[in-house]
Amino acid sequence: MRVHIVWWDLAGSGQTIESLRAYLRDESVAAFSEVPGLRLKTWLSDEETNRWGAVLLWETEEATRGPLPSRALELIGHPPAFSHSFDVEAVTEGHYETERLTLRGLVFAEPHEAS
Repeated sequence: MRVHIVWWDLAGSGQTIESLRAYLRDESVAAFSEVPGLRLKTWLSDEETNRWGAVLLWETEEATRGPLPSRALELIGHPPAFSHSFDVEAVTEGHYETERLTLRGLVFAEPHEAS
């Protein structure tokens, strides 16, 4: 298994965390749910530092080389400040009450206007 971590500084990009949330709701979450070999993608934001990123967990090294349905680079206008892949040493799941993680997070919890 492989994990890939990307992190953008949004300063000067013309994008905001809120505008990227709309991109997630309207396009990106659904598109990434169809990517072969992707076990999990978690999008991250930090309003204090105006940063945006993601953690992707892949089944295999080969899966990481497939095409991605992301327009983040296009929207943000510059490459991430941090982008690295790592081997996964171990994975576990703890005890949890929600059956699925899909469609969870601030993007889906906040009231928003239809795009």
